[in-house]
Amino acid sequence: MALLHSFQFNHAIQGFNAALKSDPTCGIAHWGITLSQWSNPFAAGMKDNSQLQAGRESAERAKVVGAKTEREGAYIAAVASLYSNFESTPQQARLLAYRDAMEALASKYSDDKEAQIFYVLALAAAEEPTDKTYAARLKAGAILEKLFQEEPDHPGLAHYIIHTYDVPALAGKALIAARRYSDIAPDAPHALHMPSHTFTRVGYWQNSIDSNRAAAAASRREGQTAEELHASDYLVYAYLQTAQDEAARKVIEALPEMALAVRSESGGERRSGSRRRILRAGGNVPARYAVERGDWHRRRSCSYARRRFPTPMP
Repeated sequence: MALLHSFQFNHAIQGFNAALKSDPTCGIAHWGITLSQWSNPFAAGMKDNSQLQAGRESAERAKVVGAKTEREGAYIAAVASLYSNFESTPQQARLLAYRDAMEALASKYSDDKEAQIFYVLALAAAEEPTDKTYAARLKAGAILEKLFQEEPDHPGLAHYIIHTYDVPALAGKALIAARRYSDIAPDAPHALHMPSHTFTRVGYWQNSIDSNRAAAAASRREGQTAEELHASDYLVYAYLQTAQDEAARKVIEALPEMALAVRSESGGERRSGSRRRILRAGGNVPARYAVERGDWHRRRSCSYARRRFPTPMP
C-alpha cells in the first residue's frame, strides 16, 4: 500500500502478488493490482486499451476470488467501475462512476481513513478541467489536510495534497506537504520528485533542483527511466531559471543514454505511462533550452528533439 501511495505501481503489483501467493483467497489484493494498473490518476490523456483490458481482467479476478468482508467487496466493486464497458463508456464517465462509488464507501465506513483518502483522490482526479473555481480540488484538499494533521507520516496524504493543489492558483497551499513528502518516502523516485511540482509553481528554484537531482539519481538506481526523464525535464527548467545554462546543457547531453535505457525496459514499465513521459520529456527538454535562452538561431526544437532523442518505441 505504501508503494501504491507513492505511485510505484509495478513494485506495488509485485507486493500484492506476493500476498496472493501466500493467500490465494485474498480478493482485496486483486483490488490493489487493479487500482495499480490504472496508474497515475492525475495523468492527462486517455488510458490505452491494453492497459484497460489488463485492469478489467484483474477486476474480474477480484470478483471471482471474492471479498472477505462487505467493505472489501465495496472496494472491489468501486475499482471495477474504472474499467467497466471501457469500449463504449467514455473515460470521464467511468472516473465519475468511480468517484461516486468511493464517496458512498467513504460515507458508509467513515472510520476508514484509506476510504477517505481514495475518495478525495478520485474527487480531485475526476474534476472537470474547465472548472477554474477548483471546487473539487479545494474540497479534496481540505479533507486531505485534516487527515495529514492526524497522520503526518502517511505517504499518500502528502503526495495527494501536492497533486490536488498542483495549479498556479493553489500551489502555495501544498508547501508543507511538499517539504515533508521526500522525508516520508525517501527511496521512491516519484516521492523525491513530486515536491518540485510545488516548488516550480512558487518559484523555489533551488528546492526544485535539489528534489529533481535526488529523484533522477534514485530513478536511475531503480531502473525507472520514465521517472528519470520526468525529473530531468523539471531539473532543466529550474537550472535555466537560475541561469545555470551549462548545468542544463549537461542534462540534455544525457538524453540519448536514457533513450537507450528505455529500449531495454520491460513491457510493464512501458505500459505504465512511460511512453507519454518519454516523448514529452524528449521534446520538452531541448525545447526549453532553446526558448528560455532566446536562442532563436537553434534549429526548430521539434527537429532538434528528434535528432537528439529518437522515439524509442514503435
